[in-house]
Amino acid sequence: MMKLMFASDIHGSLPATERVLERFARSDARWLIVLGDVLNHGPRNALPDGYAPAEVAERLNEIAGRIIAVRGNCDSEVDQMLLKFPITAPWQQVLLPERRLFLTHGHLFGADAVPPLAAGDVLAYGHTHIPVAEKRGDIFHFNPGSVSIPKGGYAASYGMLEENILRVIALNDQRIIAQVAINP
Repeated sequence: MMKLMFASDIHGSLPATERVLERFARSDARWLIVLGDVLNHGPRNALPDGYAPAEVAERLNEIAGRIIAVRGNCDSEVDQMLLKFPITAPWQQVLLPERRLFLTHGHLFGADAVPPLAAGDVLAYGHTHIPVAEKRGDIFHFNPGSVSIPKGGYAASYGMLEENILRVIALNDQRIIAQVAINP
């Protein structure tokens, strides 16, 4: 199975972006999946550490050909002007041999508004800044948390899919926060 890395809710934090890109470079993941809220912090969040959206765009553009992204509620068409990879789709899908990964930010589809999915599919979303890796009913819910503005007492985190295991991993110390096996 292909190895994937997930990052969500960057909110324009350059230090968080640098750590994500460092982890991605070391991970051997094929794709970096960005689950929205890339450049702006939004009116409900405080400015994240190292807020520098133009620099975040420059750094992410360096690997534009390896990013799959969806639009978050803080992303706009103006943001797209700075980014060399598309971010305006409300959802994307990654089709694996055994299942589908439905990628979304979480404000349109998410834990409380699940799109039509088949048994064993994965709903991957951000938005809440709260890590989740669990099976609910017959689908898997996966939220890598936020790399810049974690909530709920959690550490800043990202996600990995490797060998049929979805993991949420602390960005700084690499400890596993949550995980679920998605074996066929």
